Amino acid sequence: MQTDQKPAEKQQNIFARYWAWHKKRAAIAKEKEKQKTIPQKIWGWVAVLLEAVVIAMLVRMFILEPIRVDGESMCNTLQDGEIVLAMKTPYWTQNPQRNDVVICHYPGRVNESGIGPINFSAVFRLDFSTIFVKRVVGVPGDYLQISGGHLYVNGELVPDPENMATVPEDFNLIRLGEDEYFVVGDNRYWSHDSRASDVGPISRNDILGKVTRVLLPLGNSRVVE
Repeated sequence: MQTDQKPAEKQQNIFARYWAWHKKRAAIAKEKEKQKTIPQKIWGWVAVLLEAVVIAMLVRMFILEPIRVDGESMCNTLQDGEIVLAMKTPYWTQNPQRNDVVICHYPGRVNESGIGPINFSAVFRLDFSTIFVKRVVGVPGDYLQISGGHLYVNGELVPDPENMATVPEDFNLIRLGEDEYFVVGDNRYWSHDSRASDVGPISRNDILGKVTRVLLPLGNSRVVE
């Protein structure tokens, strides 16, 4: 009398059939690889390399970007030489907020080769100009003023975040437009930012991502606030 297979035996048979199919596919792939000419193999390696480069570029353009901090304009929040991680996904669905630490471009800047930004949309663009790390202190519609070396936003004093120095120069009350953001360095005395006449407020399109944490050196890894 014929009996049904036990569940354990059925599983073993399924696994055995799958393993045989897998070995057959691997053998076929190996044989095809042997039959390839040297130019075909070289092109295969080039294609894999190009694919990796494109993926890395897309990730850096749309998702995240590591940036090296140069200079002391963000001390003591960020130190010269530290590598920070800037996430671009937070600004897919919302605009930068007051007090965000961001990576940004300055208007009208180009790189040493003279290449300016290439716009893909209102939000995404490829820009070869210098990237700056600053803190957003003013968003569209805000009133800003520096008086007596102190920064005021909507009439309220914004304390020096690191108590390192006062703001070096005053300027009269301004109101930010609907697409204007005011960025400054935490070390205000040593920062070249929106307070300068050759920078001024920057647009939403100039802000690339939000700095979320310090990656390197490992001993200084931390969340950025």
